[in-house]
Amino acid sequence: MTKLKNQLQSPGSGAPDNLSRRRILIGSAGAMAAVSLLGFSRLGTAEEPKSLPDYAAWKERSALIVHSANTMETQRGAIGSGVITPSDHLFVRNNLPPPPASVTMDPDAWEIRFEGVNNPKTMTVGELKSMGVTTVAAVLQCSGNGRAFFPHGASGTQWSVGAAGCVMWTGVPLRDVIQALGGAVDGARYVTGTGGETLPDGLDPASIMVERSIPTRALDSAMLAWALNDEPLPRTHGGPLRLVVPGYYGVNNVKYVKKIAMTDKQTGAKIQASGYRVRDVGMKGAPDQPSMWEMNVKSWVTAPLQSSQPGRNLIYGVALGGAVGLEAVEVSIDGGKTWKTARFLGPDLGPYAWRPFVLATDLPSGSYRIVSRATDVNGNRQPEGRVDNERGYGHNGWSDHGVTVAVG
Repeated sequence: MTKLKNQLQSPGSGAPDNLSRRRILIGSAGAMAAVSLLGFSRLGTAEEPKSLPDYAAWKERSALIVHSANTMETQRGAIGSGVITPSDHLFVRNNLPPPPASVTMDPDAWEIRFEGVNNPKTMTVGELKSMGVTTVAAVLQCSGNGRAFFPHGASGTQWSVGAAGCVMWTGVPLRDVIQALGGAVDGARYVTGTGGETLPDGLDPASIMVERSIPTRALDSAMLAWALNDEPLPRTHGGPLRLVVPGYYGVNNVKYVKKIAMTDKQTGAKIQASGYRVRDVGMKGAPDQPSMWEMNVKSWVTAPLQSSQPGRNLIYGVALGGAVGLEAVEVSIDGGKTWKTARFLGPDLGPYAWRPFVLATDLPSGSYRIVSRATDVNGNRQPEGRVDNERGYGHNGWSDHGVTVAVG
């Protein structure tokens, strides 16, 4: 558990914002009872639902595994070898149903309240746009990506590798906004973001609301984003405004953000106090356990996945450093007995983006266990195995993420 705790607490760093985004885009292919109350249900009776919910109907259905109305995973084979994940392929994970479609009809009118600063203020998205702008390429990844590989049957969506994507976020750096409002009040240790979903009557708001606290070191990368892949941020992914924290797991990237507060303590909301906490199997969540903040180093193969022809083969995959940049990726075709260094593909879009990779190798007829392992710039390398934990969080073990390919 100490190993995973250390991975979750590594510091972040800056990222370039002077990128030719359009060129890159064109070139790149809480509780279950509460969920029931809120109207979530499986979309059909088969294991693989046939349709997308209305709020995500614009997505490419063939690229997704639809687990439920609020959880849609990118097919491993649809991840491809591009730096940027197309918006219609990007996975979907909502803790609550999205607000009505009207919220994105006039996005500049959306209001957000700033507290815990010396000059508290409510601002519109239109006003934020006049304060500055930056674009950052960053991986968005669910904390439970890889949960399906845990043998104890961790509860929650059984994500394989597709609860992740690398996208372009455009918005204003949160640090600039805080400074413009006179800076944080003395003693502020956390940035607390509150989502704007409609909460049902009759429930304690703290038991269901999406409100997350992250350490103030996150201000090095945090932004308030109004665009995704050079398009207005859709309601599906938190539009009209989302707190985006490059290098941090998706739950901290609060959708429909309506309040940012600089606070001395973490929020008491359930999603923070006991949710997204790393603990041993069988234990309940508690505030003294590691929270799912910074991501860890990780990689996985995206092609081939099941079969291939004998001869020269290209093995593709993606790798991320989490909160820091990548140093290298290695690939093994014999289950980790021997390794070869892969080559990165495409431009390096900064420490928060993933790097597609490729290894050219000859494969005679036979069965191959193909795995990959990444190393970040701080020397952290993917471990072979998983760190078992109750909710199946933070899995970056290279062994489980491999594929068995029949050649012949």
